[in-house]
Amino acid sequence: MPKQQLILSELFFSFMKVGLFTFGGGYAMISVITDTCVEKKQWLTQDEMMDLTVVAESTPGPIAINCATYVGYKIAGMTGAVLATLGIVLPSFVILYIISMFLEHFLEYPVIAAACRGIKIGVSLLILDAGLMMLKKMKKKPQPRIIAGCALIIMLLSNIFSLRISSVVLMLAAGIISLFVFAVKRVLAQRGGEGQ
Repeated sequence: MPKQQLILSELFFSFMKVGLFTFGGGYAMISVITDTCVEKKQWLTQDEMMDLTVVAESTPGPIAINCATYVGYKIAGMTGAVLATLGIVLPSFVILYIISMFLEHFLEYPVIAAACRGIKIGVSLLILDAGLMMLKKMKKKPQPRIIAGCALIIMLLSNIFSLRISSVVLMLAAGIISLFVFAVKRVLAQRGGEGQ
């Protein structure tokens, strides 16, 4: 098999495995995608994965599909993007299609209802794992840690007091604060350079 076809099939099947064995949507998939793309396949560095997560979250569409499309495009161009995206989407599509045929009776089975409860716990742990991994890899500077801490406190308080604060608003606020800090540092650096 030629090298290009091998890479394309590896992209498709790697992302199909992610789509098939990860429940809970994009946030739960981040740790599995990171494990596949950074640790096992080494398609991305850890810094690239963190940047990709931020961009994938802030652009339209599901985060896991955005990640798959980017990685596929980076590794094998447009064909790679299409195959990686198809690989991550196909398992969910097939499973949901089959479930929809029997949806009325599906959750009546005690075994399936119990499995769904267990999956919820597993999904929570995957999301927590992704968050902790990103926190560990975050640059050890005060600004990102302060912003992350403030966002965490705001989200906890909004849950405790049943306030509706969108995560998009928090991301935009964090971006604006970071741009403001960057602009202030740049102005101070220019003034320092002028004074020398």
